[in-house]
Amino acid sequence: MNSFGKQFRMSIFGESHGPVVGCIIDGCPAGLDLSAADMFSDLTRRKSGAKGTTPRKEEDLPEILTGIFQGKTTGAPITIQFQNNNTKSKDYAQFIDMPRPGHADFVAQRKYNGSSDPRGGGHFSGRLTLAIVAAGVVAKKLMSQLSIKAELTSLGGSTNIEEALEKAISKKDSVGGVIECTVDGLSVGLGEPFFDSVESLIAHGVFAIPGIKGIEFGNGFKSIEITGSKNNDIIIDQDGHTATNNCGGINGGITNGNQLVFRVAVKPTASILQEQMTFNFAKSKMEALNIKGSHDLAFVLRVPVIIEAITAMVLADLTMINNNQQSAFSVQL
Repeated sequence: MNSFGKQFRMSIFGESHGPVVGCIIDGCPAGLDLSAADMFSDLTRRKSGAKGTTPRKEEDLPEILTGIFQGKTTGAPITIQFQNNNTKSKDYAQFIDMPRPGHADFVAQRKYNGSSDPRGGGHFSGRLTLAIVAAGVVAKKLMSQLSIKAELTSLGGSTNIEEALEKAISKKDSVGGVIECTVDGLSVGLGEPFFDSVESLIAHGVFAIPGIKGIEFGNGFKSIEITGSKNNDIIIDQDGHTATNNCGGINGGITNGNQLVFRVAVKPTASILQEQMTFNFAKSKMEALNIKGSHDLAFVLRVPVIIEAITAMVLADLTMINNNQQSAFSVQL
């Protein structure tokens, strides 16, 4: 569905070319200082306008409608919305009959019996990640003791980001990339075994971001190239610090107090300037498709802050769950 989390729970709403997009955050404790200004830095990191990003420019000004009184959270659900003003919906009319390769156009039309909104990708659009970033700001404030950082480490298979971007621009084609996220300051014990492991929940949240195609923690797939004696992280002190961090800060689905490390793969943007072939359902034949509208050449450039937001939300949720468990255990004693 469109909600994520248990104790710290975020629901997302809106469409790319609808009046607004936004989120409702439930479970945020009362008394947290929060204003629209707190969100400007992270929202700016996600904004378009830089080389390789969409020419669609929106103000992205957050409107906090509920859950705030005199600059502090009240404990009630927090509603945050953003206006959509720069839209060119007519550019998307053709995708009803001629779905774009690599997009959700075809599956959305089939799943919702032709009633889904095709404009700008509708509810499937990366535009809605704006709301994820906003919710992530709230989670980051709750988890202020942590340092959560995500950065682009490769683009189009190259660590030379600028060169790869220029190459894609010259070819009028899109590129994806790899983003690495690290978290410092984590305590031991967040997460649950099996289905609510830290890896499971981060992966669940991360795959909600359009274009994510892979994730690995610690050594990830490289761990198959070494033996267990080299892959194991030797514990070196009573706090659980390890000599290496091949597991990425997680054992048994639970944080072990070392740095949390994971990487995600973001596919090339599906909308490209090159002509492509697709099936025309109105004419029952293949035809050439030229995509108009505003699209990122490399959406991955704007994804690091979205990854940070998802990570903060997961860790805030797990922290609340852990604190509740500790409180219940103390009462029983």
